[in-house]
Amino acid sequence: MKYFISDTHFFHENLLGDNDFAPRLFDSVEEMNQQMVDAWNAVVNEKDTVYHLGDVAMHPQYEQGFSDIYKILVQLKGKIVFIKGNHDSRTFFKYLEKHDPGMENGATKFEFQDVGAIVKFNHHQYYLTHYPMLLGKTVNIRNLHGHIHNYSMPIAEDINVGVDAPERNFLKNKLPFGTPISENLIDEIAAGKEVEIKKLQ
Repeated sequence: MKYFISDTHFFHENLLGDNDFAPRLFDSVEEMNQQMVDAWNAVVNEKDTVYHLGDVAMHPQYEQGFSDIYKILVQLKGKIVFIKGNHDSRTFFKYLEKHDPGMENGATKFEFQDVGAIVKFNHHQYYLTHYPMLLGKTVNIRNLHGHIHNYSMPIAEDINVGVDAPERNFLKNKLPFGTPISENLIDEIAAGKEVEIKKLQ
């Protein structure tokens, strides 16, 4: 199973509280971090692949905090493909690569993409990027992205999969904060967003 998530921002204390951009209603980063770990591991198993579309963490100690972020990431189930966000450094990715804990089957746990990746499922091709793309007219192509947090692109084919994305509200069964979105739920989100976009036209 493929899963998608973005903008976890582990350790980012400035996002705590009620705000328009990225509301995180937690009393501490420890509480926020643990909620995201628990939500992730409640749906992902070790055979799954999670595509993280950028902005993994914002530790107050920068590079000195890499080990703290690593301790969080190794708790997460499944293989993780990281697509670089504007708050992710190549130094951070190199640190993770150097300390990769590996999977039970001998494969690496972490994989890295600087710009994006392309996957196919459910009769669609998906461009996986951190920043939303302006696709123009497409047939069976969608862009899964993050970056804009509690905002949404007014384009049906652009689907924000961030932890605080408004697109999550199109799901009939609300996901706990921090839950990666499975490939099985993307069509439900896309259908809901398409209806909303048509209302704006």
